[in-house]
Amino acid sequence: MEVFPKRSSGIIMHITSLPSPYGIGDLGPGAYDFAEFLAEAGQSYWQVLPLNPTDTAHGNSPYMSFSAFAMNPLMISPQVIYQWGLISADILDSRRFISDPDGDKVNYPQVTEYKERLLKSAFERFKNLKPGTFRAKYEEFINEEKWWLEDYAIFMTLLKRYRRPWNQWDEEVRRRLPEAIERIKRELGDEIEYEKFSQFLVRYQWDNLREYLKIKGIQLIGDIPIYVSYNSSDVWANQDLFLLDENGNPTVVAGVPPDAFSATGQLWGNPIYNWEKMKENGFRWWKLRFKQTFKLFDVVRVDHFRGFVQYWEVPAGSQTAINGRWVDGPGRALFDAVRNELGSLRIIVEDLGIITPDVVALREELGFPGMKVLVFAFDDKKPDNPYKPHNYPVNCVVYTGTHDNSPVRGWYDSLSDEIKLEVKKYLGKEPAEIHWDMIRLAMSSVAVLSMYQMQDVLGLGEESRMNFPSKQEGNWSWRMRPNAITDEVKYRLAEMTWVYGRWPK
Repeated sequence: MEVFPKRSSGIIMHITSLPSPYGIGDLGPGAYDFAEFLAEAGQSYWQVLPLNPTDTAHGNSPYMSFSAFAMNPLMISPQVIYQWGLISADILDSRRFISDPDGDKVNYPQVTEYKERLLKSAFERFKNLKPGTFRAKYEEFINEEKWWLEDYAIFMTLLKRYRRPWNQWDEEVRRRLPEAIERIKRELGDEIEYEKFSQFLVRYQWDNLREYLKIKGIQLIGDIPIYVSYNSSDVWANQDLFLLDENGNPTVVAGVPPDAFSATGQLWGNPIYNWEKMKENGFRWWKLRFKQTFKLFDVVRVDHFRGFVQYWEVPAGSQTAINGRWVDGPGRALFDAVRNELGSLRIIVEDLGIITPDVVALREELGFPGMKVLVFAFDDKKPDNPYKPHNYPVNCVVYTGTHDNSPVRGWYDSLSDEIKLEVKKYLGKEPAEIHWDMIRLAMSSVAVLSMYQMQDVLGLGEESRMNFPSKQEGNWSWRMRPNAITDEVKYRLAEMTWVYGRWPK
């Protein structure tokens, strides 16, 4: 089965970036309005970042989460749970304590405080609900998801109690001795139930949005990070699947070597998988992870695909990623195991950066499309630059830029005059509206799918950048302003989509 059977296009827009009057994008009316825009503009795909929980200690990055299976409760729509009768108007209106709740940046500390107050109030009302459809759906959810939800709910409860990473908890809890876990479930049952309830709400709202998107003919592209955070329920509950010492501390951590983004490399700090152990049990954890991700999305972008072939391993305690080494990953064996379990896999591989022939060979063997990024096409004057559209294969996905790049306008403004001249030569004209020029390049290419950051459709600059790799603060906070999408923008995107044969049939 082909991942993308026909020419099409779509938009990259994370849920937290949607307009909402509650300080952060959510799964309420703003998400449905965006779906309407996508359908009216002829787009077939909506791509988001990982939906996992975030925290301020890790810069609110969706790539450093407490769980690879849970969803971010910050995405819960206050309006929707108010309509469900779970919160009062006073609680809903306490958004007034968020500075600039309709603004173009998320104030994560304020939003987190607001959402937790709101969810705890909803939980108290929920506990007093009489048996009915809503409670029955909750019971169904916690039974179906128990295999990860139980560990996650206990982990989050303990994390809030201890207020420090799990390797610093009491030994019997850190080691997950059965009697200790049973005692915690008895003593902290209400707090554990609250975590499950929060997960139910966000999943229920997500599933409702997915049903609406199906009606509109919009497919969702999700993102599966290669690594998980050390301080996560995944590592705590599966310590044998990671390279840890006898005290539960990582012996090596993940990163990438020096590159164009950073002279000292990127030290991500995630624990490295014990691939030998995972292979012994048939990659069971990865099968579950892919299965769960495909529950939420139609297509999955696999982050840092080269790490499955070879990954950069850095000794724990290093200050930079310079002193790492390349180590062989699981390669095809992992994807064959997942495919045998789930059948055909609709996967895009993130194959950016330093890509060796063995990585290309694996991608081609598996038949997965790779990524082409237009803002990389002019780094040199070489006509064989693989990111120039005339060099694309059909089976690839072209992006104007990704969440790790400046929006096109910001990128172009930062270029030297020499590189701007190269852009002009390639376009065959003086750029008038560089963001539309680059969208047109992506649209007109042979790539089976072309994707654009919403910032590029709106013509926004550097101020709207989502992430700057290796920069610790100020990322992941951009939001689209209410009413930013004008009829002119919508019709222009729609016309271009039709002209270049990407309109849904």
